[in-house]
Amino acid sequence: MGNLHSVCKGLEKAGATPNVTYSPKELEQADAIVLPGVGAFDPAVQHLRSRGLEQPIKEAIASGKPFLGICLGLQILFESSAEGTQPGLGIIKGKVRRFRPEPDITIPHMGWNQLEMTQPKSILWEHLPSDPWVYFVHSYYVDPIDPLIRAATITHGTQTVTAAIAHENLMAVQFHPEKSSNIGLQILSNFVAQVREKIPA
Repeated sequence: MGNLHSVCKGLEKAGATPNVTYSPKELEQADAIVLPGVGAFDPAVQHLRSRGLEQPIKEAIASGKPFLGICLGLQILFESSAEGTQPGLGIIKGKVRRFRPEPDITIPHMGWNQLEMTQPKSILWEHLPSDPWVYFVHSYYVDPIDPLIRAATITHGTQTVTAAIAHENLMAVQFHPEKSSNIGLQILSNFVAQVREKIPA
């Protein structure tokens, strides 16, 4: 949904060879999976289900294959969203919530914001400065039941929300690394480097 071209370009710069596919067989053969997305929750999960991709994605993550969700690709991993009525993939326990209106904040939360690392040793953050700036466009944010899977948060107005999650082979970010300049490229490079380490020589 949406930002495939710019994500592919970012992954190529990070040293990967991306292949855009709807094929469950190709997902099975891939060294890693990146699920990007912009847009609304319900059409995105309906799109995956109509193409028979829900189960292959779940199986790939369960198998230990490196997985990176981006923006909507993070949100649809959760059980449900305040944005829609469709169930999410339910891979992560928790819900997607909408920012509360406040004086002096914009919704959607759009533009640069500073990550506050809650898993500073995560592979995603290697070779980054502390509290780096990354680019966001979203009105909804994920709220995991298990706080330990949060890898970073951001603060918008008085609301501090999850900006990234990381648990074993599963990583996902609310921001757009492909729009986050050198910081975003480094994050993609960190993911690609982890994938390379897992590929048998």
